[in-house]
Amino acid sequence: MPRPSFLDEIETHSGVTVSVCYQCCRCTNGCPVAGDMEIVPHRVMGYILSGEREKVLASTSPWKCLQCATCSLRCPNGIDVARVFETLRQISLASGLAAKNDIAHFDDLIIDSVERHGRFAELETIMRYRLSKRQFLKDAAMGLDMVRKGRLGLSSHNIRGRKELGTIIRRMRGHQDR
Repeated sequence: MPRPSFLDEIETHSGVTVSVCYQCCRCTNGCPVAGDMEIVPHRVMGYILSGEREKVLASTSPWKCLQCATCSLRCPNGIDVARVFETLRQISLASGLAAKNDIAHFDDLIIDSVERHGRFAELETIMRYRLSKRQFLKDAAMGLDMVRKGRLGLSSHNIRGRKELGTIIRRMRGHQDR
């Protein structure tokens, strides 16, 4: 029986042999954000195996992945699940399915923040996101509470070497040095 074309697409783009997954659930059990995922990691792998392309690519799950690689380390078959999730993000963007969940836009703002400051400037990024969505005061009460508790700083701090890091990020995005 021929393998589903989605499986071939994922294996070709990622270089990972997803077809050896036997649904042991160890990736899901180790994932620190599985509880927040629309589709947990082992089910994502199962949907890839069964050819459920749109279901997986339109899901928010690949975008919630922290890329901590706990799933990959726990896999008894050595499947780099984190690499598969990164591949899903790329294919999701290229196919236009990521636009359905709007997480790609927030992801880009985070990368912009790291490019400029060398680290994630939470308040600035959240404000840029809310402004772009014209949701000016959404989350304002929670944000003020976080500032009061010292969980969120009012200013962003730049790290040494941020220009070099910015150069690396631009290269990764396909831009040339400025």
